[in-house]
Amino acid sequence: MSITVTNVSKYYGRQKALNNVSFSLKTGEVVGFLGPNGAGKSTMMRILTGYFNPSEGRVEVCGIDPAVDSITFRRKIGYLPEHNPLYDDMYITEYLYFVAGIYQLRDVKKRVEDIIELTGLTPERDKKIAFLSKGYRQRVGLAQALLPDPEVLILDEPTSGLDPNQIDGIRDLILNLGQSKTVLLSTHIMQEVKAICERAIIINKGNIVADEPLSRLGESIAHEIAIEAEFDKKADIEKLKAIVGLNSVTYTNNKYFITASEDIRPQIFRFAVDNNLVLMELQLKQQSLESIFRKLTS
Repeated sequence: MSITVTNVSKYYGRQKALNNVSFSLKTGEVVGFLGPNGAGKSTMMRILTGYFNPSEGRVEVCGIDPAVDSITFRRKIGYLPEHNPLYDDMYITEYLYFVAGIYQLRDVKKRVEDIIELTGLTPERDKKIAFLSKGYRQRVGLAQALLPDPEVLILDEPTSGLDPNQIDGIRDLILNLGQSKTVLLSTHIMQEVKAICERAIIINKGNIVADEPLSRLGESIAHEIAIEAEFDKKADIEKLKAIVGLNSVTYTNNKYFITASEDIRPQIFRFAVDNNLVLMELQLKQQSLESIFRKLTS
């Protein structure tokens, strides 16, 4: 496993920010790390990057424990923090040479040139960082994270504040990187998770409340099924609610949005026949990631 987190808890005084958190990521996975503000995401990321030590439990990156070999541990990780601190008075190339010196990289010129090309910085390479757009500043942050060729990337809100074109560029870059590296991505933008990630870990109040592939994430919520139905005329909603297994129903724009504890489409069909209704539409609906997130973190 590229990342292994085992029973990690973190305290700030008496406040418990993380509570016995465990998960693992393997090479080539792009995983969304989600949660409301104050859930513990940034604390977990800072522990994974060696900035914080856990109060309890342990983390390993590529089999290395930071308590045993902190330098090698950090070399395995590329980190883009949420606020992306950069030296505004430096030029892009100058800054990347500076970062390469910190890492004591060999063949620095070739590595910097490769990273500039990989991250799409070539058009702006001769600019001072202070004069870059937010999108290009994010690219510089990714470039510095990628310089040592890390096996693991930790990205905290990498597309925050970007316009749609900039988001597409960063998204494509992350997808490309995810083919050979492990990527843990924190974001509040659900569209980004759906576009980039194969799996989501959701944390709430310091606890992991879901850890599933996106295709199975809705199964974590009491096995609730969503159904959409439409009839040729308005149905008696009270009679519809009497169907066994139906949990809730809302009526909007001539359609009935139903949640149920099991697949009750046969019963809805029978309801239509018994009440002289023509069934125009009847289908299972996948719950949106936004809806799942709200239910798991409410």
